[in-house]
Amino acid sequence: MSTLEIKDLHVSIETEQGTKEILKGVSLTIRTGETHAIMGPNGSGKSTLASTIAGHPRYTVTSGSITLDGEDVTEMSVDERARAGVFLAMQYPVEVPGVTMTNFLRTAKTAIDGEAPKLRTWTKDVKDAMEKLRIDADFAQRNVNEGFSGGEKKRVEILQLELFKPKFAVLDETDSGLDVDALKVVSEGVNRAHAEGNMGTLLITHYTRILRYIKPDFVHVFVDGQVVEEGGPELADRLEEEGYDRYAKGAGPAVAAPAAVQA
Repeated sequence: MSTLEIKDLHVSIETEQGTKEILKGVSLTIRTGETHAIMGPNGSGKSTLASTIAGHPRYTVTSGSITLDGEDVTEMSVDERARAGVFLAMQYPVEVPGVTMTNFLRTAKTAIDGEAPKLRTWTKDVKDAMEKLRIDADFAQRNVNEGFSGGEKKRVEILQLELFKPKFAVLDETDSGLDVDALKVVSEGVNRAHAEGNMGTLLITHYTRILRYIKPDFVHVFVDGQVVEEGGPELADRLEEEGYDRYAKGAGPAVAAPAAVQA
């Protein structure tokens, strides 16, 4: 079992108005085999947490720590984090002109594993994964995400997830922009990766619809750069009914999570 542990994490960015603190003491522990959902309103810092775990240079860790099996992740470069087993499915996947999907996937797999995959096996794995995600075979020769629809880009993110087999996957609003059919296909891909690789999953979302397909073990409510409440899957159902107004400033403290969940 591997463990990704976030302790009292404070993160800032530089803006035109000066330094702004986004994360204000986040603590969270994810183990392989677990699925954690982070839910919260816009601007609460959810994507900042995802980008910080992945090593985006815009975000500065001012205090606290992120460790993977006891090793300090914040001291690693982005590629070192990937090789250590951290994967980020981006909220807005970027286009990479001039780089075909075939070349990108095999080059990335080689960099992560430290050796090139056997071509015959690799070709079959890519073909099978694309079929399961309903990605047309012609996409293998197209440039990465160039001219892809939003849903196609999200499927390609999950294609990478299935092929790279990370220890921990951070899914930053993977459900945004997906219709019902695409949401189901993408969710099935995440579930396959989770089952086959004993992966830990951190799923960031606004809505409960993806949680109908990807069942969380724990739900964390994120507001103003902090985790304000934690619970099981039933907490997501309550958020669907009540929204986030109860966590607004002046609404009173949230109910504390049970000790078993906080561990």
